[in-house]
Amino acid sequence: MSFAPKNIPVARTEKTQGRSSWGLGISLAFLFALGAFISGMQIGRGVWVSSSAQPASLFSIFSANGQTKAAIETRPDLAEFWKVWDLLEEKFVVSSSTSKQTDEERIQGAIDGLVDSYDDPYTVYMPPADAEKFSEDISGNFSGVGMEVGLRDKIITVIAPLPDTPAERAGMMAGDAIVKINGSSTEDMSIDEAVSLIRGEKGTIVELQIYREGATEFQTISITRDTINIPTVRTEQVDGTFIIALYSFNAIAESEVAKALEEYTKSGAKTLAIDLRGNPGGFLQSAVAIASYFLPAGKVVVSEDFGGGKEGEVFRSRGRQIQHFTPQNLVVLVDGGSASASEILAGALKDHGVATVIGAQTFGKGSVQELVTLDDGASLKVTVARWLTPNGTSISDGGLSPDIVISRTIEDRQNNVDPQKEAAVRFLSGKTVISESSDSIEAGE
Repeated sequence: MSFAPKNIPVARTEKTQGRSSWGLGISLAFLFALGAFISGMQIGRGVWVSSSAQPASLFSIFSANGQTKAAIETRPDLAEFWKVWDLLEEKFVVSSSTSKQTDEERIQGAIDGLVDSYDDPYTVYMPPADAEKFSEDISGNFSGVGMEVGLRDKIITVIAPLPDTPAERAGMMAGDAIVKINGSSTEDMSIDEAVSLIRGEKGTIVELQIYREGATEFQTISITRDTINIPTVRTEQVDGTFIIALYSFNAIAESEVAKALEEYTKSGAKTLAIDLRGNPGGFLQSAVAIASYFLPAGKVVVSEDFGGGKEGEVFRSRGRQIQHFTPQNLVVLVDGGSASASEILAGALKDHGVATVIGAQTFGKGSVQELVTLDDGASLKVTVARWLTPNGTSISDGGLSPDIVISRTIEDRQNNVDPQKEAAVRFLSGKTVISESSDSIEAGE
């Protein structure tokens, strides 16, 4: 089968055999290499929380044990399932290339297919061995290449290479479509399987074949894995505008931003830009805390939508404002690598009218996963909620649209030219800025 995603040239590839269902399925998808994978409430990597529910048996899923009468009466008829089960048991002949499956393996395969039918890349069933590896991954250190990926149009896509990492140094860019990993096609590959193939021991090499928008052919990039150390915040001042670049909403992000804001107030600068480009997300708590420096107490930062008429949860500003910000003196920079917690912060400041958002459409990634442990050692990671901005915009529905659209091309990046940052500085100095999708916008409008 040919790999032919939208706007990508057709290339013949071998379809990968089998399909792994384990991995770091968490959203923001999936950081290939923070020194310690952050567990708990996490946005960019697909926020997840542990379930406090009673563990469920693997085989009880196909029985009525422990279910209420109402639940039993509304269950679908599984007669067809068992008919197919019996037909396979009766008629299937093991060939030289296959082996006879155990009942447990067949049940696990059925569950995997059921989970896949929900068509959500962050809802994943993990058999016992994979669940054990997942548990090790989120509690220990590991090496990688320093980038995060997600699914865009069902294609494994780079959300953002992180700064000063092997991925960035090798030339990976946000939006790159990963076609092959070490020669294996990513067609129909889950994010979890991609993560497992890209990660590896420090000093080893992973070879990625990618397609980059605008290119006429595929490109192969070799990256040497390493332990990843990521800066949280960097600051600079350009023509009177103070710029805070935030690279991750990690456990120290709030304190680092607080230090940067203190530096800003002492600098004498009258305008501020928060650069969230290439920031794949992190802790929800960090996004709410940082938004609190810009919003009055009680203002909605983000809400959690559980769907189905269920009551959601609202997260509000703690009211730590350092000054009164307006769209004329505060800009938030975003791009296709801004995801989850970045989208939450940008969306909150935009919706409350305290900032102008400049750059490109964000990635569009914001969901909460619950991790349920089954009593046979398997696990189910299931999406239980979506994030909405204060005005009700779904972060997962195409991302956020900037107020002023400014592109940054591959050539701009290669030549270290940054029209998005330049536009932000011009706008904050009171000059007219031309949006690529609308009429000109002036700082005073």
